[in-house]
Amino acid sequence: MTMALPLILVCALAQNPAAAIGAAKDARAKTEAAQQKNAEALQPGAAGAPGASGAQAAGAQGAPGAQGAPPAPPPPQGAGYTYDPDGRRDPFVSLNSRGTDVPPTAGQRPQGIAGLLVNEVTVKGVLKSGKGGFIALVQSPDNRTYILKAGDKVFDGTVKAISQDAVVFSQDVNDPLSLVKQREVRKGIRPEER
Repeated sequence: MTMALPLILVCALAQNPAAAIGAAKDARAKTEAAQQKNAEALQPGAAGAPGASGAQAAGAQGAPGAQGAPPAPPPPQGAGYTYDPDGRRDPFVSLNSRGTDVPPTAGQRPQGIAGLLVNEVTVKGVLKSGKGGFIALVQSPDNRTYILKAGDKVFDGTVKAISQDAVVFSQDVNDPLSLVKQREVRKGIRPEER
């Protein structure tokens, strides 16, 4: 019916302009009547609604002297939708990068050990310190060598322990869906040569 109405108007306008104007007025009247009927059906206690009494119908139509309840106030304008995440994942976090390391920030990373990522570090050697513990010699991607001790902080984690043949890092996990917020990464001495 909706698609046929414009077609009828176009055909009628081409043949008889007076008939087209009459058809347009008739279509408008039918549309307004349907809109009014829908509006009445949506109003609580409106005439013709199931369970509406005569007094309620008269009060809803605004008849003078009717003893119905006052009409309900209109809903507040501008009340929009609010999103409650309630444990759901952030829809704007890419699913392709889940479980990866902390991405480098847009700005400059700190100089020295504090600016190294766990995955960038290559363990070149382990030495026994004078106090009985171990220290590690690590190399950065720019071929600089650094000395690490247990407890030293790197950009995305800390040095958890150093043994005779490896360094164990506690790396921060940047995955909002992961229950584990840190993981252990073990880096052996010169793994590329083994």
